[in-house]
Amino acid sequence: MMDTNIFTSIDTMWVLIGAALVFFMQAGFAMVETGFTRAKNAGNIIMKNLMDFAIGTVVFWIIGFGIMQGAGGNGFIGGMDFFVKGDYSSEGSYTSSAFFIFQTVFCATSATIVSGAMAERTKFSSYCIYSLIISAFIYPVSGHWIWGGGWLSELGFHDFAGSTAVHMVGGVAALIGAKILGPRIGKYTKEGKSRAIPGHSLTLGALGVFILWFCWFGFNGASTVSMTGENANVAANVFVTTNIAAAVSTVSVMLITWIKYGKADVSMTLNGSLAGLVAITAGCDMVSPLGAAAIGIIAAFAVVFGIEFIDKVLKIDDPVGAIGVHGICGALGTLLTGVFAVDGGIVYGGGFGFFGVQALGVFSVILWVVFTMTIVFFIIKNTIGLRVSEHEEIVGLDIEEHGLISSYADFMPSVHGNFVGANEMAASSETLDNSVTVSVVSSEKEIIASDIKISKISIICKQNKFEALKSALDSIGVTGITVTQVIGCGVQKGRAEYYRGVPVEMNLLPKIKVEVVVAKVPVLDVVAAAKKALYTGNIGDGKIFIYDVSNVVKVRTGEDGFAALQGTDD
Repeated sequence: MMDTNIFTSIDTMWVLIGAALVFFMQAGFAMVETGFTRAKNAGNIIMKNLMDFAIGTVVFWIIGFGIMQGAGGNGFIGGMDFFVKGDYSSEGSYTSSAFFIFQTVFCATSATIVSGAMAERTKFSSYCIYSLIISAFIYPVSGHWIWGGGWLSELGFHDFAGSTAVHMVGGVAALIGAKILGPRIGKYTKEGKSRAIPGHSLTLGALGVFILWFCWFGFNGASTVSMTGENANVAANVFVTTNIAAAVSTVSVMLITWIKYGKADVSMTLNGSLAGLVAITAGCDMVSPLGAAAIGIIAAFAVVFGIEFIDKVLKIDDPVGAIGVHGICGALGTLLTGVFAVDGGIVYGGGFGFFGVQALGVFSVILWVVFTMTIVFFIIKNTIGLRVSEHEEIVGLDIEEHGLISSYADFMPSVHGNFVGANEMAASSETLDNSVTVSVVSSEKEIIASDIKISKISIICKQNKFEALKSALDSIGVTGITVTQVIGCGVQKGRAEYYRGVPVEMNLLPKIKVEVVVAKVPVLDVVAAAKKALYTGNIGDGKIFIYDVSNVVKVRTGEDGFAALQGTDD
């Protein structure tokens, strides 16, 4: 017979690996929320996700874990075990410390869901207070009902990895917070019509979804808290059902949005992946792969129409879709466990008893979170305030809350301290090779700006036409060009597009701006060459703008006017 110490080592290792993966979900949530919101709030989003975990870890250690798992409690609340001094190990399985850290990372996940729904207009100090309260009390109490031996677990309520205990708690808290907070400035017209406010980086959003999908194997799989005996088979089945539900939901949302909007909506499809993951979390150990696929399909419809309902009907502004993904799909997935569970589900002839218990659990937890979070957000709103000022929201929370001019280095202004002073300049000039310097040219015979007209031509074109345009300009003798990547639209306001089911009123498209200044080459030749290179006959071919230039000065030589534009040595 194998030594029980070996079993303990294997199971403890499995729980710790799962805890590490669930912790890394914080990075996934941070990327999703940052990508689906505007760049001026990116640092604020990162900070909130960071503090969710840090604050949550501390207060869960001090009081929350005891409320959730402490011995000596009752069906509604666990016994007090400040600083986790009790023994929570499982004989022949995981150690006490492994179990504690595993529960800690789950608590932090529930808290961080709210960040996305309340993004771009919440005071940082107020958010930290909310994060402390949900981790210290609200999540642990309902968690005790489900996982700590409370009254729901005694009734047979099943939530294997947290569709209700983690995700729905966070989703319902997000709903209450976003409702009390109110929508972002400009989100709705005076008539109540929803306006699209696209996030600044779908790339970051997609990265976050891939991270979350990867980490979900730990979130669900490691909830076996064992990898020995039959638990190894359960964990393998959980991996399969988790992946199938997510994949089917993703494909389904893509098809739904393709049919509904005429194009496959990227951000909504990313939400579809998360919707399938959230929905399968409750019953991933009890359903077959076919049942997981069915849950994925249902979750897909729920997230698309749920997000639209929350936005367009309830007029609740949720920038990342957290309420639909975690709240709606968390509740739905828990209920569907009572439908598709191989043992006891309605589809398999189990009757409505198990389903009824699941429904009771979902309803009870919703009531608990709505009641407590309404009180919490109401008190915060009427004391220190929940929302930033209008000025702070317009300018961005990065600069106003954290002193960040921009979270992205490419948009940072030059630092004055980097400028070289006169003494440093004099010292550095001694090292220059004077043989390559050029004397300033000044001659009365030189052609100056007033003698020949100088024109600036600014060409806006599609990115894929740049090489053709560059070759065309080079062929007529134009070699000096300035190229900028820009976004914009013409009188058509861009193609009609949808973002998360809402029409984008002005769709800014990526373009290239090419600027040339000419004197020797005729302007008409430049225009003709550009038109020939760019023309397709379709909307979006671009525009050409022509300006008069009063003068040009070449800094290195001091030449101006026509002479400053000549030569190949600049």
